[in-house]
Amino acid sequence: MAKQDVNRDDVLAALAEFDALGREPFLAQYGMGKATGYLLHHGGNEYDSKAILAAAHGHHPGLAPLTSDEFYGGEGDAVKYLRRLGFVVPPTREPTWTRDELILACDLVRRNGWKSMRAPHPDVVALSDLLQRLPIHPMEVRGPKFRNPNGVGRKTSDIATHHPDYQGTPTNAGATDLEVLRDFLEREDEMIAVADLIRNGVNSGDLVDASEAVNDVDELDDDEAPEGRLLERKHFARERDRALRDKKIRKHLQTNQTLACATCGFDFTAAYGSHGAGYIECHHVVPLHSSGEVKTRLSDLILICANCHRMIHRRSPWLTPDQLKALVAANA
Repeated sequence: MAKQDVNRDDVLAALAEFDALGREPFLAQYGMGKATGYLLHHGGNEYDSKAILAAAHGHHPGLAPLTSDEFYGGEGDAVKYLRRLGFVVPPTREPTWTRDELILACDLVRRNGWKSMRAPHPDVVALSDLLQRLPIHPMEVRGPKFRNPNGVGRKTSDIATHHPDYQGTPTNAGATDLEVLRDFLEREDEMIAVADLIRNGVNSGDLVDASEAVNDVDELDDDEAPEGRLLERKHFARERDRALRDKKIRKHLQTNQTLACATCGFDFTAAYGSHGAGYIECHHVVPLHSSGEVKTRLSDLILICANCHRMIHRRSPWLTPDQLKALVAANA
């Protein structure tokens, strides 16, 4: 048995055989039962993932089809191999709601007077469509009911039943649900602006493009993204615009001799010699929810070292440069 030798062409041959025979005869030929959870999605059709891998094994030169007792059909075996070959096998459980998604759901509940909403409502259906277009959860982790209207309706109940004015028994909301609700109650205008930016950014395609612009954002602390991950990535991409950074450096050097960090004074050239010459990071001092989609001015940027930049973005709400400067001075 060598499942690792099975290639994409072998799987495609098994899928073609499935289509030619039909589901029942195909399963009977390979002694497999119907899949109860994991279905391979391909070409608009669904296939029993374990049976497909068993057949694909037999389509590989020199290998025989797998029998049911030779391997498992779950995430750790059949599904793993099929996903490695680029096939979509959605999980049986939907991914956890992210802060970005919850901001949109909470804003919908707010607009409905902090009352829950049911699936047939057009606004629930519209939010379901928007959530399915967010570039957050890869297709391979989305189940068949991913953010469908019924699921969105249930989430509005999780939020609405934890509002201070709700009189009944609350549902089992998650910790992030409660955190986002609290943010809306304490900073409503700011959170409304964030929801609008996410919604408009996805509808325009702007945030979809920005979602892959910064690859290491997700390495930061889980709670350091008050605007949600999509806007945070947009913020970081804006800060890493090479042309803007170079313009800022040239402007700075017109009146300064060094490129010292604006908050702690660290100078890369002084520390690393010629190897550090000309290096410094940029920080955009105005969050997207405050500025909106406006053209970045050089006065919106400060030059800052990597450590201080990381500390500013470490937790929500983000520190201002002056706040971080005070922390550095207090601990000097």
